[in-house]
Amino acid sequence: MMNNLLLICLLFFSGLFSSPDTSKTDPGKSLKSVVDNAFIFSGKQSLLMARRYRDKEGSLPRTYQNGRDVSSDSRWWCSGFFPGSLWYIYENNRNPEVLTYAQQYTDQVEREKYTTDNHDVGFMIYCSFGNGYRLTHNEHYKEVMLTASKSLSTRYNPAVGLIRSWDHNKDKWQYPVIIDNIMNLELLLWAADNSGDARFKEIALSHADKTIKHHFRPDYSSYHVVSYDTTTALPHLKQTHQGYADESSWSRGQAWGLYGYTYLYRETKDKRYLEQAKNIAAYIVNHPHMPKDYIPYWDFDAPDIPNTFRDVSAATVMASALIELSGFLDKPLAAKYMKVVETQIRTLASPAYTAKLGENGCFILKHSVGSLPGKSEVDVPLTYADYYYLEALSRLKKRLN
Repeated sequence: MMNNLLLICLLFFSGLFSSPDTSKTDPGKSLKSVVDNAFIFSGKQSLLMARRYRDKEGSLPRTYQNGRDVSSDSRWWCSGFFPGSLWYIYENNRNPEVLTYAQQYTDQVEREKYTTDNHDVGFMIYCSFGNGYRLTHNEHYKEVMLTASKSLSTRYNPAVGLIRSWDHNKDKWQYPVIIDNIMNLELLLWAADNSGDARFKEIALSHADKTIKHHFRPDYSSYHVVSYDTTTALPHLKQTHQGYADESSWSRGQAWGLYGYTYLYRETKDKRYLEQAKNIAAYIVNHPHMPKDYIPYWDFDAPDIPNTFRDVSAATVMASALIELSGFLDKPLAAKYMKVVETQIRTLASPAYTAKLGENGCFILKHSVGSLPGKSEVDVPLTYADYYYLEALSRLKKRLN
């Protein structure tokens, strides 16, 4: 009896952690057809989400867990992603109902333009108002983004040369900077171009340069958190807070770095940033623990690979970045990376990762990981996974047309 019980338990846990079945992906469909169908489905699913939350005053979708909606107000770092997703959908289907909801949910985030107590104002405002301004040229949206840029700039200490990410755990971290923060520099670069204030760009490039110097290992993998000594402006602690171990490669962190240095090259044409992006891409794509479908495990060094969770959010950030990076590369390498992207998109668009209409809390994608060490948002849908998926689809659609 005990042996039978042990066997049942082993089979259960093996099924729980096994890789999703991607066998239903149809290789016969053209990639353009896959992208078009993904947009059609995403539009329907996201409209259901928008209607689901329209009477929940001040609430924005965060995840769906244990059969229940998990929402947030605008203060949560992910608040800009659902409005941003609606803007990408509107860009591709011009549905007036989607436009109405995109404007409504974007407006809910506006108060974050005054946020000065964390670095996430870039995520909050650039993904929502940034996409809105790109598509509508609404001057009010521009004012919101410039105000947010000023707020983000208050977190920059010239003596350290970086934007401070977090204010908590002061007993451990003097001046913590996380790799995620590289994503928020795009707002500052936009502000420099649209305000004439060069200081925004100076802050962004100082942060980018010091991150290259201190966040990356010789193999171009990245730490998650680097805390700086405020006296010497040098690191006193390097950690991987949301990964398996301090010296491990947390997959979403690697994707943030890839994405960040890709757009930094786009905005500056500084080849140092292109080389950094190329080296990060090579590390990720060629990693021995990268699955054949290029949907990464939550940490490349997790000890229980392959019997552990995938992180779709890492895959979508990576896909979006690789599409843009490929446009800056010579043809053989560009073709290699676009083949990776094709594999990712076909896999993500399959039933293994795309939810059924009306299910999954009306999120598009399944199987993301927020923080496994923190036991938070494990194997659930996440708004930023959907956002970067839609961005990747949008970028891919433009290349295919």
